Amino acid sequence: MSIGDTFGLGFMTFAFFLGAGNLIFPPFAGMLAGENMPWAMMGFLITAVGLPLSGLIAVARSNGSVMKFLPPIIATIIAIAIYIIIGPAFAAPRTGLVAYEIGVKPFLNDTSAMITLGGIDLNYSQMLSTLCFFTTALFLALYPGKLLDSVGKVLTPLLITLLIVLSISVMFFHGTPPSVPTGEYLNTPLTKGIIEGYNTMDTLASLMFGMLIIDILKKKGINDPKSQTRYLVRAAIIAATGLAFVYISLFFLGASAGELANGAENGGQILTNYVDAEFGYMGSILLSGVVSLACLTTAVGLIVACSEFFEELIPAFSYKPLVVFFSIISAIVANVGLTQLIEVSIPVLVSIYPVAIALVAITYITPKLNNPELSHRIIVGVALLFGIVDGLSAAGFDIHIFDFMPLFDQGLAWLIPTMIAMFTCLTLPPKKHK
Repeated sequence: MSIGDTFGLGFMTFAFFLGAGNLIFPPFAGMLAGENMPWAMMGFLITAVGLPLSGLIAVARSNGSVMKFLPPIIATIIAIAIYIIIGPAFAAPRTGLVAYEIGVKPFLNDTSAMITLGGIDLNYSQMLSTLCFFTTALFLALYPGKLLDSVGKVLTPLLITLLIVLSISVMFFHGTPPSVPTGEYLNTPLTKGIIEGYNTMDTLASLMFGMLIIDILKKKGINDPKSQTRYLVRAAIIAATGLAFVYISLFFLGASAGELANGAENGGQILTNYVDAEFGYMGSILLSGVVSLACLTTAVGLIVACSEFFEELIPAFSYKPLVVFFSIISAIVANVGLTQLIEVSIPVLVSIYPVAIALVAITYITPKLNNPELSHRIIVGVALLFGIVDGLSAAGFDIHIFDFMPLFDQGLAWLIPTMIAMFTCLTLPPKKHK
């Protein structure tokens, strides 16, 4: 590959991971972390930049499958869980909500009107916005053709340009000094930042994106696994640089936002207030248009990916009814609201993320394992077991019986047991063959 091809692959990888939804987490975390922002930012970068890109490389090192040593039924269940999480359960509905928060809500005079359907109170403007959003996504997913590709080719450079301008402007933004940290950011900002990075869901997505990038490399005639890994690492470094640059600037924006963050319930509101203050009405319109289109293309991609996966998994289901089903579910889930959706997603992500991290980590030590099949099952099993413990704790269940465990109070009870399992598996004897 030429230098231009390598940079093209790197920018494409950057665009894969940096969906418009990812822009809402760093400003809000920076605001809450206040004076402890550097520690929170470091934790966030570990799980929002380092782990996803490690996941890509792990997929390349494993020749396309990080779950090949697991029993087929377990691998299938994990894949289903990942697709549901990055699809209709959380990621897809979030695209509609971010489009509403940044693309629609700032231009409405009154967003408090409610409507009751089936005994449930719904925000009227939010319901109409998400309904229109997912109806459009539905038709694009049914007949994507070349329209979506054309929009993507124009939109991705425009979004990247907008982010670069936004990030540079933050460097010259003279805000207020960071405030006193709140909540968990006061005593454990690093681990809170790590947990906050789960919200991007990029480590989960990297296990799927890796296969897509390998296919792109194969189409360019690069079939040697070592060459694929080499080029993917180079692209990962380019993408990591871009991701880190954007996230760091947004963290600084949140920490110094001052009055711009008054009353903000999520990072989308902070970002919108900043753009309106610094770039005026036209800046808000540009941000609204680009973010809304970026969210739309992301939603279509997620709906298409989920529909294709379940069509292949269960041949009795055909593609178009699945597209309709996932679009309807996404629209329904979106009406819980952005802040509420993020709160609901945290226990689920806290439970499943240790499994994804374990799958990525074990790939790097697989060549040193005498019994890789048993080792993968032990390590993933331990990560899942203690991940569920962390998830129950994050959901508010009283499980103080686990208080003795290191890092349990910080949502990382899975970490040390999983590391012990990995070191133990390095000492396992070779599998005996009959």
